[in-house]
Amino acid sequence: MSLALAAELNGYPGPMHVLELGDALGLTPVQRAMAEGLHERMARAALSLGTRIVAMEEELDLLFATGAAEAGSLAALTASIGALNGRLREVHLAAHLAMHDALRPEQRVSYARLRGYAGAR
Repeated sequence: MSLALAAELNGYPGPMHVLELGDALGLTPVQRAMAEGLHERMARAALSLGTRIVAMEEELDLLFATGAAEAGSLAALTASIGALNGRLREVHLAAHLAMHDALRPEQRVSYARLRGYAGAR
């Protein structure tokens, strides 16, 4: 879904990829622990939000499958799904923001090079 692509392409590394490239980036034990914690918290929050989104999508499908869909319920349900999708994206982007601050500038440059991002910051 490219939830954090804006961050990834603009010099804000994701914790999972930082961990995958940890040796090449020369992560310190503190940085590695921070990346692990960020990834775990992000994954927990994303799973929770994703579960809620799937349940609401099933509810939306049921409205149409049963012929019970009407403008008011449709508007409310799609607004709720949209809000949860926005929150899910925020969770991913926030992890990138925190990971950016945990790395030294030269590590961020190395990360961009290792990930193949041309002109990355």
